[in-house]
Amino acid sequence: MPSVATPAAELHYERAGSGEPLLLIQGMSGTHVSWGDPFLEPLRERFDVIAFDNRGIGLSAPIDGPFSIVEMAEDTAALMEVLGLESAHVVGISMGGMIAQELALAHPERLRTLTLGCTYCGGPGSQLMPEENARKLMEGMASGDREQAIRASYEVNLSPSFRADESRFAAFQRMATSVPAAKETIQLQIQAIFGHDTSGRLAELSKPTLVVHGTDDGVLPYPNGELVASLVPSSRLETLAGVGHMFWWEEPEVSAELIREHALSAEPA
Repeated sequence: MPSVATPAAELHYERAGSGEPLLLIQGMSGTHVSWGDPFLEPLRERFDVIAFDNRGIGLSAPIDGPFSIVEMAEDTAALMEVLGLESAHVVGISMGGMIAQELALAHPERLRTLTLGCTYCGGPGSQLMPEENARKLMEGMASGDREQAIRASYEVNLSPSFRADESRFAAFQRMATSVPAAKETIQLQIQAIFGHDTSGRLAELSKPTLVVHGTDDGVLPYPNGELVASLVPSSRLETLAGVGHMFWWEEPEVSAELIREHALSAEPA
């Protein structure tokens, strides 16, 4: 299994495809398998796609002790350094979008373009998970019943219209059980998210930025996308009507095409 040792963590990664480098940063509890092949395959036809597991999650080395979004951004910069990536198109979703914000602010030279999906910047006007959904998710995690926890995550992350087809749960369940996601690490990720606030600094971003958000997002509600887009100069907001938090899972082809178009419209590095 490919992995790299950064100063603070050992990170597992997957790399496939050819073309300009495209770095994918996952969200809370997400791993490299959470992207799904229907989303990854169209991207790999045009890009050298790198997907990795954040510190302590998936196949990355276990960790102990708290960490911040800023520290995970430094993990990402160190991963790029070890892999010899001077720059890349960067896609961050949810917590990964928070990491991508900090990466872009601290290391703008590392980014060719930036895509921020279903994410949050903190500060005035931002909205975390609605109380009802947070309670459902926490009860699932605390139950000790893996099936209940996965079902709660499915219901919170995906829109009612997508979930209307019950057969779709099986693929989500296979993804959720294929690699480990330690509950203790997820709790540390939640702590890191609570400490995140880039709202006063997003005006410093100068890279071409695409913001993608579904209107039925039950984790980080849609107004977060509007807010992030309003704060990032020259950004473009792409609204996905009726789509939930995991927009790339519900609409993989559409999502991949949005990212492809955004990256290829930028001037060559």
